[in-house]
Amino acid sequence: MKTEEPTIVELEKPIYTQVFKPQKAANAELLRICNEDDLTRIDFLYRPDTRYMNGGWAQIAPQSFIRPIGTESKLMLVKAVNIPYAPNKHYFKSHKEILAYTLYFPRVPAGTTAIDIIEKETSDPTYFNFYSIPIQQVRTKVLKVGS
Repeated sequence: MKTEEPTIVELEKPIYTQVFKPQKAANAELLRICNEDDLTRIDFLYRPDTRYMNGGWAQIAPQSFIRPIGTESKLMLVKAVNIPYAPNKHYFKSHKEILAYTLYFPRVPAGTTAIDIIEKETSDPTYFNFYSIPIQQVRTKVLKVGS
């Protein structure tokens, strides 16, 4: 009996990154920006706050958005992975725990060179707000997907 060979499909996946040292807001550190199909994925690390017992807590506002620089367009948060939506909270068990989380937004328009990442527009430094984050395509990763 003859078995069929798996189908291999190659997909190009543009990877974007900041062009400078990772920027921080509150205790969140921006790691990577990546376009995936019709979404923009943004990866973060959150380090516990040493002012609080066991490091405190973390959450993300469901009304968070990204805004391409030079526009009024707000691309609203589609999905958060590994961080709860407010009012729910992730409580740290110790100051050594690090929370890695990912936020998904609609894909940024072609030609976008910088974005704002806004949890809540306010001067309160406890929100995860990042302004004028330059992005550039640093490589195209070819993924081989087999069935």
